[in-house]
Amino acid sequence: MISQKKFSSRLLLTICTVFAFLCFVSSPVEADVKTYQFDIQVKNVSRLCHAKPIVTVNGAFPGPTIYVREGDRVLVNVTNHAQYNMSIHWHGLKQYRNGWADGPAYITQCPIMTGNSYVYDFNVTGQRGTLWWHAHILWLRATVYGAIVILPKQGTPFPFPQPDREEVILLGEWWNTDVEAVETQGNSLGLPPNMSDAHTINGKPGPLFPCSEKYTFAMEVEQGKTYLLRLINAALNDELFFAISGHNMTVVEIDAVYTKPFSTQALLIAPGQTTNVLVRANQIPGRYFMATRPFMDVPIPIDNKTATAILQYKGIPNTIIPTLPNLPRPNDSAFAFGYEEKLRSLNSPQFPANVPLKVDRHLFYTIGLGRNSCPSCINGTRLTASLNNISFVMPQGTRLSRIPFNSTVELVLQDTNLLTVESHPFHLHGYNFFVVGTGIGNFDPKKDPAKYNLVDPPERNTVGVPTGGWTAIRFRADNPGVWFFHCHLELHTGWGLKTAFVVEDGPGPDQNVLPPPNDLPPC
Repeated sequence: MISQKKFSSRLLLTICTVFAFLCFVSSPVEADVKTYQFDIQVKNVSRLCHAKPIVTVNGAFPGPTIYVREGDRVLVNVTNHAQYNMSIHWHGLKQYRNGWADGPAYITQCPIMTGNSYVYDFNVTGQRGTLWWHAHILWLRATVYGAIVILPKQGTPFPFPQPDREEVILLGEWWNTDVEAVETQGNSLGLPPNMSDAHTINGKPGPLFPCSEKYTFAMEVEQGKTYLLRLINAALNDELFFAISGHNMTVVEIDAVYTKPFSTQALLIAPGQTTNVLVRANQIPGRYFMATRPFMDVPIPIDNKTATAILQYKGIPNTIIPTLPNLPRPNDSAFAFGYEEKLRSLNSPQFPANVPLKVDRHLFYTIGLGRNSCPSCINGTRLTASLNNISFVMPQGTRLSRIPFNSTVELVLQDTNLLTVESHPFHLHGYNFFVVGTGIGNFDPKKDPAKYNLVDPPERNTVGVPTGGWTAIRFRADNPGVWFFHCHLELHTGWGLKTAFVVEDGPGPDQNVLPPPNDLPPC
């Protein structure tokens, strides 16, 4: 990372390209430009006794962490050396007026073709905390992903006890075979693709899997110290439980928004979501497993194996066998609901929860899974997904919602039983929203709004719609542009469970979409 105000951004980019290693040297001095070089390249990686080529950023799996400070400008030059087209999404960054840097392929940009480059140029405004970046084309985010750490403005403390150290914890999935081949085979058969072979913590499955002794992430801690864990669910298709043996966690942030702190022995995190927790090393010095496995409350086949990492007290030898935490049962919907109920925005004078109390536009979207005719498929049908019975087709698209600038929107998402019920984590690009209500069964427009939390509801960018239930969100449409809205289960996104909002320009000079950059990739 380079941080120098006296250089122009383009000169910074040239320096970063020539001396790539400089892009990842941290500087304690506050700066206004952070520049990174992302080389998309194929590298051979071995896990679970299987070696295969995977697509990476800079040869790393997971990819590099982007460190910025609130208020910074960020330039990331992405150069594609792989055989696949590529685009990168900066998940959770609002990209005000700047959808050109958002990243979803065929929504706000055409992908970066092999041998080409594109500079993602964006500002980090009014946000601080943990977000992440990932490929936003095909299933390439299975290996192309990493963390974004946004530090508060210089001199602004956390609204919780200052940790002694922090660590990024990326939860993911691993397939022994080529992920794109798995997706292609599933599509050609009209069936769900093969499930993953393992889950991972920071790219490693842990010692409960074969050939994985050296593929285990370990974090050393010291007795009495407090640690901030920045958790990210980068899995393609699974909501995940996470726990640390013998240690409670204090939740202090979700999706880069501070929360009212609460203690828990385990947490639930959906694909696309982030959660920051404080962990105090207050147990008998030893080795303790951190563990993750899926939550699934319907009888659908999933990879239900447990991935582990190790929390290891300083001075404890590696010969000590770690203990496993008591994770919730895989179908423990009671825990899931109870955990989600505890999530509340901090709603302090410094970090208020500006919930829209008056609604200009009411939207109601039904979520459906179904089948379409497919003579070449194994059962003569192909699985599809839809919002209001419309499957989104890319790159043309089928139907969008146009929203006037600065209007307030309430969107109710209702899971239906056309084929089967299932939980769905939905992500809105370009915005945060407030989760004002959720419930099981059908939404009742006469009774359920009276139960909304309009004081301190959780504010986030990705929300789970419960199995056979509904979720209501509210947001103010103050960011002009085209913003993708989709299920963050890659399986369902590919089946058409997605749409987009077109937010109109506002009347002011700084309330319209910026012109596209000169290097925007052509189709």
